[in-house]
Amino acid sequence: MDNCLYYGDNLDILRRYIKDESIDLIYLDPPFNSKATYNMLFKEHNGEQSAAQFQAFEDTWTWDQAAALACQEVIERGGEISQVLQAFKVIMPESDMLAYLSMMAIRLLELRRVLKSNGSIFLHCDPTASHYLKIIMDMIFGGENYKNEIIWQRINAKGNVQRKFGAIHDVILCYSKNLGTEIWNQVYRPLDDAYVNSMYRYSDPETGRRYRLDNLTAPMTRAAKGQIYDWKGYRLGPSRCWVYAKDKMEELDKAGRIIYSESGYPNYKRYLDENPGEKIPDVWTDISPAFGNENLGYPTQKPIALLERIIESSSNEGDTILDPFCGCGTAITAAQKLGRKWIGIDITYLSILVMKRRLEETFTTPIDYEVIGEPTSLPDAKALAENDPYQFQWWSLGLVGARPTEGKKGADKGIDGRLFFHEQDGGPTKQVIFSVKAGNTNAAHVRDLHGVIDRENAEIGVLITMEEPTKPMRSEAASAGIYTSPWGNHPKIQILTVAELLAGKRIDMPPVRQTNITYKRAVKSKGNKGNQKELFDQES
Repeated sequence: MDNCLYYGDNLDILRRYIKDESIDLIYLDPPFNSKATYNMLFKEHNGEQSAAQFQAFEDTWTWDQAAALACQEVIERGGEISQVLQAFKVIMPESDMLAYLSMMAIRLLELRRVLKSNGSIFLHCDPTASHYLKIIMDMIFGGENYKNEIIWQRINAKGNVQRKFGAIHDVILCYSKNLGTEIWNQVYRPLDDAYVNSMYRYSDPETGRRYRLDNLTAPMTRAAKGQIYDWKGYRLGPSRCWVYAKDKMEELDKAGRIIYSESGYPNYKRYLDENPGEKIPDVWTDISPAFGNENLGYPTQKPIALLERIIESSSNEGDTILDPFCGCGTAITAAQKLGRKWIGIDITYLSILVMKRRLEETFTTPIDYEVIGEPTSLPDAKALAENDPYQFQWWSLGLVGARPTEGKKGADKGIDGRLFFHEQDGGPTKQVIFSVKAGNTNAAHVRDLHGVIDRENAEIGVLITMEEPTKPMRSEAASAGIYTSPWGNHPKIQILTVAELLAGKRIDMPPVRQTNITYKRAVKSKGNKGNQKELFDQES
C-alpha cells in the first residue's frame, strides 16, 4: 500500500507486506554507531538480546542471537553473498561489525526483491563500514549495476582533532536494479558566482541578457555528415570541423546567435539564462545539515535538500519511495513535497509519532496515509505493554498529543511526557505532566505524580494506565484538588485508562491552541513558516 507508515522490524514488514518489484526508489540510512571506534566494532560479544529491540537513538548493532541467525540465513542462501559473509565471519568473528553487516545483508536481499527493474537504491552509511557494504551491495545488486559513491560533506572542518584529519563526510552508495534502464533525471545546482562573472562577461545592450562566447568547432574525430564546409569564407584547418551542420549554422546566424571576430571567426552567443546550472557531481558540498527551523532535534536527522536531490534525480511524480529506516521522516516528507507516493518503516514508536506530527505540521492539506502495526484495540495495547513497556509509553502519549520528555530510559525524573498551553496569547506557559504505567498501578503512583506536579509547578497531572484504577487511586487523585482556568474547573490529577483513550476520552484541560512546545515543530511546506520548538524538554 502507498502512503503508509509501518511500525515494526523492517525485515518482517518487508517480507509480510511489500510486494515483489513494487518500489521505484529506495533510500535507507540505517542506524550505525558512528561514535564507536573502528576497533570497538570488532569486539567479540555474547548474549541473546534481539538486535531489533534497541531503543530510539541507541544507534548500535551487537553480535547476539538475532545477528547470528541473520548471518546463518544469508550463508545458507548460497551464491556470492554467502561466500562474502563466510569470509567476513573468518576475518571478524562474532564482532559488532559482523552483526551490522549480517543484519544489513539480509535486509538488502529483501530490498532488491521489492525494487522495480528500473529502480535505484541509495544506501547512506558511515565511512567506517562503507567499504564492506560496497562489497555486499556488489554481490546482491551486481557490481555492473553500481552507479556512484556519493560523498556528502555534512559539516565543515572539525577542530581539536588529534592525530588524524577531521571526519566531515558521509558516504551514499547508489546502485540500479538494471543499469542503463533506471529512471534518471539530470539535476543541477546554481553556477558559482566567480564562474559566472568570469565566463559571462558580455550583455546585450537592448535586453541586458548576459552571455558568453562559445566555440563552434570540434575535433575532426567527432565529425559527422554535413559538418565539414567553409563558412562565409572562413576555412577550418584539417583537424577541425564545425559543431553544427550548415543549415543549423544558418539558422543560428539568422537568429543573431553568432558573433564574428575581426578575422571573421564565428562564436556562439550562449546566454546565461539558458544555462540550467552545473551538473551535480558525486561530491556534494552544497547541502548543509538540518539546522535552524528545519532541525527537529532528532539526532540522526538528514536535511530535506539531500533527500529532494536523490528523489528528483531517480524517480518521477507518482512513483513510490521506500525508506525502511525512516527515523524522523525526512525521506517521506521530501517524497510528499515532490508528488511521490511513499512507504516508511521504523521499529520505534517514537519515530512513528514524530513522523505523524511532522506530516501534520508540514503540510497545509491533510495527508492521506495509513499507519500499520500500531495498537488499535485493547488486546493490541496489552500485548505492546507486556512486550515493550517503553514503546507502549510512546504510543499512549501519542493518543493524547503529548510528547516524550526524554530519549533514554531512567532519566525522566518521574515525567514521561508533557503538554504545554497558554491561557492567553503571550501569557505565561502552563503545563500538563504525564506519567504512564504499563503494568499494575496503585495509590502510591498517584501520590508520586502529585509530588512531581508540586515540584514542577504544573497545573495538571495525568496518569495513563493499562489497568483500571482502584478506589484508593481515585480518592488520592480527587484529594489533589481543582485547577481553574478561563474554560472552567479541571481536576488537578486525572487518571485515564487506555481503554478510555481508545474510546475517545481525552484530558480535561484548556485547549492547547498550537502552543505545545515539547517537540520542535516542522516547517510548513509551501513557504508557511513553522513555529520551532525543542524535541525533548530542556531543563531550565
